[in-house]
Amino acid sequence: MTEAHKLVRTNDPITSHLASESIDPNRLEKIVLEVINSFGEEGCISDDVLEKLPQLRYSSVTARYKGLQEKFLIYKDGTKAKGRSGRLQEVMWGWNYYPHSISI
Repeated sequence: MTEAHKLVRTNDPITSHLASESIDPNRLEKIVLEVINSFGEEGCISDDVLEKLPQLRYSSVTARYKGLQEKFLIYKDGTKAKGRSGRLQEVMWGWNYYPHSISI
């Protein structure tokens, strides 16, 4: 899925580069994708995903959304829903669960 070197910027400190090599982004993407898919056509917001993955850090989960979207595994259409904080968050769907037609 996502290569470790894509998880850091070239100007990030060496500790960030070392950390990116120490994780398995493929495993984390798979876990996050399974959770998003579990919401089916209803879709979910980040708070929903984080609630189902309390063992993972916020940044470990949210960093997976971009890669999943770039690989057309999840879809965001700009729809927003209120999160726990009261702020709006984008709704995400697993690609196969998006309830509307998509033209690429």
